[in-house]
Amino acid sequence: MADTTSLDYDAILSTTMYNYATTLENNVFQARPLLNWMKSKNRIKTYSGGARMVVPIIEGANDTAATFGLYDTLDTTPQDGLTAAEYLWKQAAVSIAIAGLEEQQNNGKEAVIDLLQAKVMQAEESLSDLFVRQFLSDGSQDNKAWNGLAGLIDDTAAFGGLDPDNHATWKSYKNDLNGAPLTISALSAAWNGTAQGGSDTPDFVITSQTLWEKYESLLQPQLRYSDPATADAGFVNLLYRGAPVTFDYAIDNNDVLDGNPYDEGVVYFLNSKHVWIARGSEKWFSSTPFIRPVNQDARYAQIICYGNLVTNCRRRLGKIVGATA
Repeated sequence: MADTTSLDYDAILSTTMYNYATTLENNVFQARPLLNWMKSKNRIKTYSGGARMVVPIIEGANDTAATFGLYDTLDTTPQDGLTAAEYLWKQAAVSIAIAGLEEQQNNGKEAVIDLLQAKVMQAEESLSDLFVRQFLSDGSQDNKAWNGLAGLIDDTAAFGGLDPDNHATWKSYKNDLNGAPLTISALSAAWNGTAQGGSDTPDFVITSQTLWEKYESLLQPQLRYSDPATADAGFVNLLYRGAPVTFDYAIDNNDVLDGNPYDEGVVYFLNSKHVWIARGSEKWFSSTPFIRPVNQDARYAQIICYGNLVTNCRRRLGKIVGATA
């Protein structure tokens, strides 16, 4: 039998966790379509310090833009038209535990590393599920909840400290079908209402499996094109005006999305220029050292993330609610 007493378990476990951090983040964000889209579009931005994360908001035009003649005086009037949304830091963590008996049963450095990797894989799946549930909710579960699309994309509620009634860029497109079937015309209206006739259009659409299958049934066979990049990532998708349309099982689960009255009847229109995950510079898939409590024969470590889901222009995000198949 191998001599386990000579192994420095603390060093082996902590070093393995530290070296695995980047892989862990990649695996978590590749596991679900919404998270994968965020990662592939570089929608994870680093923020440092501060009681809140401050995101600048463009609200108005610069009135000094004008034509001029040879010796005309140029307008240098200071411009307003800028404000800021402020977002609270949120926290998420998952614990990894290794019992003393598990150390004994997995003798040797390689066996311990294999055991740790199995537990990390379990943690990956749990973090993926946690982040998806948070990002698809309305953020009202409790004061620890991260922002979610159901609350972020809204036409009436305040968000980030700004009221949509007082800020033109802060009212999302929303169409309540009140139980009516999803149609191509409803999708078209939502797309146009979000893009507002400009080139700043949605580039990702996510819904429930039920409504995704409804959309599939509305398309003629020759029009059922998919996005190769999304498909290569392992997610079934179709295209709508060039944007991948996919689904997440969490949207079908009413028990998961507390506070959203149209869990199964929602279609989100997202624009990668205007929604992203703000991550903490010091705490993002950061692992703590393995610690042995004084009253247990086990070691514990946590993987910790600080951040939140934020936007700089709700007007470029939209949703259909209350749709049926």
